[in-house]
Amino acid sequence: MIISKYPILTTLIFTGLTFALPARALTVEDFCDPKISAPAGIKAITPLADGITYSAVSDDGKRIEVYSFKTGKAVSTLFDIDNIKGELKIDSFDGYRISANEKKILLWNDVNKIYRRSFTAQYFVYDILRGTLKRVSEGGAMRDAVISHDGRLVAYTRDNNIYISNLDYGTDYAVTTDGEQNRIINGSADWSYEEEFTLVNTIRWSGDDNTLAFVRFDESEVPVYSFDNYKSYCDADPLSDVYPSSYSYKYPLAGYPNSKVSVHSYNLDTRITKTMDLPVGTDYIPSIEFDGEGVNLMVMLLNRDQNDLRLYRVNPASTVSHLILSEKSHAWLSPEAYQMVNYGEKSFIIGSERSGYRHLYEYDYNGNQLRQITKGDWNVTAYYGKDVKSGKYFFQSTILGASNRSVMAIDSKGSLNRLTATEGTDIATFSNNMAYYVSNYSNALTPNAYSICDNSGKKLYDLENNASYASKYASAPKKEFVKVKNSMGEEMNAYIIKPANFDSTRRYPLLMYQYNGPDSQEVLNRWRMEGVYYLASRGFIVACVDGRGTGNRSREWANCVYRKLGQYETEDQISGANYFGTLPYIDKSNMACFGWSYGGYMTLMELSDSSNPFKAGVSMAPVTDWRFYDSIYTERYMTTPQQNQSGYDAASALLRTKNMNSRLLIMSGTSDDNVHYYNTLKYTSKLNFEGKVFDMMSFTGFEHSLPMCNARVQLFKKVADFLEINLR
Repeated sequence: MIISKYPILTTLIFTGLTFALPARALTVEDFCDPKISAPAGIKAITPLADGITYSAVSDDGKRIEVYSFKTGKAVSTLFDIDNIKGELKIDSFDGYRISANEKKILLWNDVNKIYRRSFTAQYFVYDILRGTLKRVSEGGAMRDAVISHDGRLVAYTRDNNIYISNLDYGTDYAVTTDGEQNRIINGSADWSYEEEFTLVNTIRWSGDDNTLAFVRFDESEVPVYSFDNYKSYCDADPLSDVYPSSYSYKYPLAGYPNSKVSVHSYNLDTRITKTMDLPVGTDYIPSIEFDGEGVNLMVMLLNRDQNDLRLYRVNPASTVSHLILSEKSHAWLSPEAYQMVNYGEKSFIIGSERSGYRHLYEYDYNGNQLRQITKGDWNVTAYYGKDVKSGKYFFQSTILGASNRSVMAIDSKGSLNRLTATEGTDIATFSNNMAYYVSNYSNALTPNAYSICDNSGKKLYDLENNASYASKYASAPKKEFVKVKNSMGEEMNAYIIKPANFDSTRRYPLLMYQYNGPDSQEVLNRWRMEGVYYLASRGFIVACVDGRGTGNRSREWANCVYRKLGQYETEDQISGANYFGTLPYIDKSNMACFGWSYGGYMTLMELSDSSNPFKAGVSMAPVTDWRFYDSIYTERYMTTPQQNQSGYDAASALLRTKNMNSRLLIMSGTSDDNVHYYNTLKYTSKLNFEGKVFDMMSFTGFEHSLPMCNARVQLFKKVADFLEINLR
């Protein structure tokens, strides 16, 4: 798709005359409100067992329809709210999951968010053949419901206990009884596992549906974290909290006790629960799954320092475990590698960075390596599956450079085929027989386009090309990719966004935007219309650099920040700013930095550095001392404060405030359960104590990413105002 560089004209027809009107100017909401700024997408698809069809929710949200991969046409309807038979009805649903035998559908509605990914809901099961609906349980809100392969049973959690609902008999019985708030969790994950391992639900059905496996979390020794939970005017009744409520939950800070975890199996015939014989100790369990035949459990153990991974095959009946794979690192083992695992009938495929890059390896269930599937000075970023007929493996990679994502195929002889024709970001969802895939492609200049392709990469038809959306943003500032060298002479990936009416004879203030956390990336060749484009539209040149520690280059590039967060990242951001300051259209006397979360931490580190080139900085939701952040994330890169006190001291923004002499705007949400508001309060208290002048903005009742109401719009309006005052 070609996007015009000229202003878009809107045609108006009135009383037989045609007038050409300039397109409406883009507003702050167009850039910063995700409901407006995000391109049109397609409904999430579920590939079906036949390999040639998939299911998706209808546009009106009332039906689950079946579509042909080959033609893109609807061929049947699995579920229709208006055609439910029997007495029980629902008027909406928020999500669904189809049983493995495709005879039942688990539906849920009345969703209430818990943390970033978890929620409670009301669950129902729809019988496709009979057209009838059953409620999973009458006992109130549930979470983490999992339907059995045959669709006859649903396991779920309530009040930290696991229950099984037998839909045939209408019975509901407890698997565990020791669950207790802020003490014992069965089946669900604790806060830190959900946030840092993206593990929400640990309930797993065996292939014959006769065994239920789960993880038990004993968080009784984890300290309680509490904060006042003020209501925002986003809430339906903001004036109801005359006395604000207090929110308390278990949150393990770096160096403090974690949950003690164990793996259990429950036999549905005997109703006996057994504890698996695993040398867990103080280890984490980042993954638990049944093998491809649904017989044995595959359990990962990861030591607290997160540099020693072991994979066990466990018999859920005998509880006996066998170590079949282990891997160690001198730094940290990246979840992006070991969580990229797929268990087949006779073998499994897992990611590893042992070669210095992330690649795929295949093993049998005795732990023998069958083959290294991929190799090269690039990374595999997703594994999609194997085509049994051709023997080809399909995956996503950085073969065109760290900033790009290409869909790839490789055969048994190692012959590579790139299915994505051009640079950019291509995300695939394959059919079950690997014959087709849905492509979600975008690049920095082209909004997301969705299409169906066959497994050679040939496009069969378009689902959504976002043509009208592209026209709307044709006049927006554009992103350009460049290379910038750090103080060691190493090339860093970077981008620059210039105002749409850029004049090379002018000198513009510069804003360095950053995140720069370990294994992260900001410099990506994809479409994402966001607040930095709004700031560029206000007359700032925005630049971003992925310095040392960032992801999808070599492990050496990332690992250099191990146990000393903040040092090389700060050096590289300052090197980037100094480079941009040499450009003839940059006013190097008016430069600022801006970051969110880890990027907010980076702002504070840069503004307090002895070689700070920034006149001002914006820090949103920053970690101000790594002793204040959660154990899994922090210790992965720093080990514990007890092991690395000098490293924590050197990495503390809180201990560098005496050198803070630039103008600072610091912001945070008061109900942030991730990076606590306490970080900001502690930092600003020290600035006050030292007599420093700064700006501060709080978002009452808001969380870490400000997802509610107009918070993001307000944030970027404030950032623009602050920069316009201080960069002049």
